[in-house]
Amino acid sequence: MGRPRVLSGVQPTGALHLGNWLGAIRNWVDLQESHDTFVCVVDLHAITVPHDPQRLAQDTLTTAALYLACGMDPQRSSIFIQSQVSAHSELGWLLNCVTPLNWLERMIQFKEKAVKHGDNVSVGLLDYPVLMAADILLYDADLVPVGEDQKQHLELARDIAQQRVNARFGAKDDPVLKIPKPLILKEGARVMSLTDGRSKMSKSDPNEGSRITLLDPPELITKKIKRAKTDPERGLEFGNPERPETDNLLGLYAILSGRGREAAAAECAEMGWGQFKPLLAEATVAALEPIQARHRELMADRSELDQVLADGQQKAETVANATLERVRDALGFAKRS
Repeated sequence: MGRPRVLSGVQPTGALHLGNWLGAIRNWVDLQESHDTFVCVVDLHAITVPHDPQRLAQDTLTTAALYLACGMDPQRSSIFIQSQVSAHSELGWLLNCVTPLNWLERMIQFKEKAVKHGDNVSVGLLDYPVLMAADILLYDADLVPVGEDQKQHLELARDIAQQRVNARFGAKDDPVLKIPKPLILKEGARVMSLTDGRSKMSKSDPNEGSRITLLDPPELITKKIKRAKTDPERGLEFGNPERPETDNLLGLYAILSGRGREAAAAECAEMGWGQFKPLLAEATVAALEPIQARHRELMADRSELDQVLADGQQKAETVANATLERVRDALGFAKRS
């Protein structure tokens, strides 16, 4: 039996931040050791809201380079750009045609984004979860790493596969699509905003001081941490619901310094913010320095990055096209010549 397969991806909109790294990419790096890992830059999702066409290609390549800089190994994983594998769009359309409209209208993220974008809401934004389902189902993934905000999307992908494809077009002992399971991410996966310890760190937050991006220079990292929201109490601790910012910043220090939660809590139990914030800034700068150096190297000479993406595209197409053909056959399309 082969290794279990995992699929994941990130949009190339806005710079990747500590939450993307510690909550997602770091886990993908670990999964490479034991899983058949497919990781893509989901650029088709990036255009479901108004975007800058002058930046899309560059942001896509920057995101792919950061995957590599964070430790993704093209010898052990397939790294590719979503739009360069046409099966994503084709399977997305096929799944559109069997997915009930009311399933999409009840999606929480659509409701939130529809309010935000007002008259600019596109069909693509409503349809985003079906394309995400196609992304997942194309690769016969056994597991999909998910955070709290993506659980509903994975459930939709499972429902489409089970109820709308396999139940209608497959046989009980020969399903058309594999049903993936969620992979709940380990401790430290949820990184919160620097300006609000109860909100997740996000690329879409209009306040750039709310997040530290993986490419922020040392002086900007120090500035953002210095201005991070705290409380008036002395001594840092985990687990106090009245001190969410403390929990978040101490958690970041525990991870980025490599000390772990127990040692970090003991070290900072009597510490004031004036002493702690420089420690956190130093640990953050040190942790990001090798990532930034590797990213500069990859972007300065694109040949390695281009080859990684070409190889990843080829491996992705082999798997994706086989799945697409199964779905086409099940739905009754004429065979391709």
